[in-house]
Amino acid sequence: MPLISLTTDFGDLYPAAMKAVILGINPAVQIVDITHAIRQAGIREGAFALYSLVRYFPQGTVHIGVVDPGVGTSRRALAIKAGCGGEEQFFVGPDNGLLIPAARSLGEIEVYEITNPELMLKSGISATFHGRDIFAPAGAHLSKGTPIEAVGPRISYFVDLDFENFGIDGPFIIGEVIFADNFGNVITNIPEEVVLKFSSFGSQIEINSRRISFVQTYGFVGEKEPLALIGSHRFLEIAVNKGNAARQFGLKSGDQVVVKTV
Repeated sequence: MPLISLTTDFGDLYPAAMKAVILGINPAVQIVDITHAIRQAGIREGAFALYSLVRYFPQGTVHIGVVDPGVGTSRRALAIKAGCGGEEQFFVGPDNGLLIPAARSLGEIEVYEITNPELMLKSGISATFHGRDIFAPAGAHLSKGTPIEAVGPRISYFVDLDFENFGIDGPFIIGEVIFADNFGNVITNIPEEVVLKFSSFGSQIEINSRRISFVQTYGFVGEKEPLALIGSHRFLEIAVNKGNAARQFGLKSGDQVVVKTV
């Protein structure tokens, strides 16, 4: 069964329009909602949500991502093939970096600009809803086996996005918040292997000058006690056992995080 995933900042209502268009083109497709609760225009958060889950989807999956503050402007519409050796997955969305970390995590990528009007909504293109009018139909056609080369020309330049813009300065690791989940857990862009070079589980670390325990999971500290761990996404995460770290630490997406071993 063909599979399409959806990741947007749309909340309710608008994803249903995308699903209606998709099912009108490919009634046999299965649609999986990754999330529609990305912060408005939160490109990095959307990129992380897709990046953190894409490896669990089967080959041939089409991922449609729409966090698109530049909709209707000169920004391009993209389709990407990622992976190799028959294990490819596909990505459709705006040229703003949203799709790139997830696609690159699967291996080699081929990037195409969507220009073929035959793969867009036949009733016309709205200036404000390319998720419905361009990305949904293009993704639906790919899910039916349309070759990606049919969407338009292959391109070699596109907006990049990289989570690994952290730095190391002596005992300090300097990163940033890339996502805060519904539990208030704060996910940074500092990868597991970097943290474990400086610290071991059961030790203490300082995060923004606040000393907390670095442990393997939430229940290893007392209730309402802060902690740091390596999340299932393999990045350093700041949490509060049965609490909300984003509120307690006053952290949001894009904020700097300074980690120091003690």
